[in-house]
Amino acid sequence: MARVRKPVVEVRRSQRRRRTVSAYRDGERVVVLIPDRFSRAEETEWVERMLARLAAREERLQHTDAELLLRARRLTMRYLADYADLVVPQSVRWVTNQNGRWGSCTPDDATIRISHRIQEMPDWVIDYVLLHELAHLVVPSHNTRFWELVNRFPKAERARGYLEGVSAVFAGAASGEHAVHP
Repeated sequence: MARVRKPVVEVRRSQRRRRTVSAYRDGERVVVLIPDRFSRAEETEWVERMLARLAAREERLQHTDAELLLRARRLTMRYLADYADLVVPQSVRWVTNQNGRWGSCTPDDATIRISHRIQEMPDWVIDYVLLHELAHLVVPSHNTRFWELVNRFPKAERARGYLEGVSAVFAGAASGEHAVHP
C-alpha cells in the first residue's frame, strides 16, 4: 500500500481573524490561516481538520481533459446556445506549457487549451476562462461582439478581477516583492 505524503503546512496566525479558519494550497505546501488566540492544541486540531477538507475537495475535483470538455459543453448550452452550431471544439485540454496566458483557442482547428495554473482556482474562474476561449470559436478577435458574448457569464467581471489580482501577485513575486498576508 502506497503511503500518502503529508504536505508541508504553514500556519499563519492573525489578530484580525476572530473565528474563521481557512486553508489553501500554495504549490507543494498548505497554508492554514487561524486566529492568533488559538492554543497550540486548537491549532493542531484545525490543521488536521483543514487538511482533511482540502483532501476531500481535491478528490471531488476531477481535472481531466474529459471533464473539461463536458464543462465546455455545459457552458456552451448555458451561455452560447444561439451559437451551438459554431461552438463545437475538436478538443479541450489542460496544458502545462502556457505560463503567460490562462488559455488559448485556435479557431481554425477548433482546439482549446487551458493552462494547468488555473486548476486550483475557483470553479467560476475556470468557467470564465473556458467560456472566453469558447467565444473565440464564434468571434476570433477581442472586438465588441466578442466581449458581449463573454459578458453573458454573470461573474465575468469578477473573474477578470480575480485573474488580474493573481497576475499582479505573480508579477510582484517575480520582481522580488512580497505579498502582505493577514
